[in-house]
Amino acid sequence: MDAAMVTAIAALAASPVAAVAAMYGTKGANRAAREGGVIGGYNNLTDQLQEERKELRADLAAARAELAAERAEVARLKAVVAQLGGQL
Repeated sequence: MDAAMVTAIAALAASPVAAVAAMYGTKGANRAAREGGVIGGYNNLTDQLQEERKELRADLAAARAELAAERAEVARLKAVVAQLGGQL
């Protein structure tokens, strides 16, 4: 065998190995990109849920303050009715 023959055989043997390595590398890169997208989506969803929760807590605090004010008004009106001799 001369050097040209050895080089040709080595090139023929290396081609499938290079193709398999390229496929495996692409598969790993695609998986990493997909997992990165999932984690990014999860982080976005978590941020949105935390913002919604903060808004709901503010709404709940406002509703509780309004309820407390209305209860105080009812108590005041009951006292006025009692002073005027009315029955509750």
